[in-house]
Amino acid sequence: MGKSLTWWILGALALGLVVGFVVNRAASPETVTDVVYYLGIVTDLFLRLIKMIIAPLVFAALVSGIGHMGGDAKALGRIGGRALAWFIGASFVSITIGIFAVNLLQPGVGLDLPLPPATAESGISTAAFDLKKFVTHLVPKSIFEALATNEILQIVIFSLFAGVALAKMGEKGAPILKAAEAIMHLMLIVTGFVMRFAPLAVFAAVTATIAERGLGVLITYGAFMGGFYVALALLMLTILFAGGLVIGMKNAGRLALEIRDPIVLAFTTPVQRPPIRAHWRRWSDSGCRRKSPASCCRWAIASTSMAR
Repeated sequence: MGKSLTWWILGALALGLVVGFVVNRAASPETVTDVVYYLGIVTDLFLRLIKMIIAPLVFAALVSGIGHMGGDAKALGRIGGRALAWFIGASFVSITIGIFAVNLLQPGVGLDLPLPPATAESGISTAAFDLKKFVTHLVPKSIFEALATNEILQIVIFSLFAGVALAKMGEKGAPILKAAEAIMHLMLIVTGFVMRFAPLAVFAAVTATIAERGLGVLITYGAFMGGFYVALALLMLTILFAGGLVIGMKNAGRLALEIRDPIVLAFTTPVQRPPIRAHWRRWSDSGCRRKSPASCCRWAIASTSMAR
């Protein structure tokens, strides 16, 4: 589905440019406002669909991945520790490259976007960091509350306990483990269904932007996104080089070739969840042991959620 979806998204992007230009030129300001408002329904629905699948996917993936280790605490600690260390190191490199790129390229300068009122809610907490609140917030008061509010860190903590306990149960936990794995595959299929709406969301977002601001915004947005993708490319090359130092440059190159389709899909969609299914297939087709992708990739899903 990856390649065809990519072409559909690119087609929706081109069509959105055309329709948005026509609306911008032919419609009155009041009509443009209405068009932008109603197209926002499509993009908002798509983002809500994406958020809908995150929590159950992370929960089922972590529980099934840890549970498949069969009580092998050493393997769990080794794989989980390496994945966590890799995530922390990659995050540090990402932040460093991001700070360097922001100071050098100054993204956003020249966009001339309208500023919100000074009293508008940004959704970002401005309170000082409180270590006690941060640590206590890691543990959920209720797993159902954590799932309902998409508190990924809390879901990860509960999933770790549940997965280890499930591994300790042995044969008694086999039905639960099978159910968790089934839920994981179910959510991957649901993810595929949701991503079929990506072209429609791209069309709505591009049409609304061009209709409101005209084709001239492509230049400023193009410079903005160009700098963004240059920084991402630099990050990708750095991560692959670091991985090559561990697993060998040839293996790192082979890995890059194996995941090229999921990477293209990730770059052409507004979220990072769609490539999960393709990554899983690539891991399995490459002959990895079941518990390796079922734990490392699951840690990667959770880490991505924490980073975002």
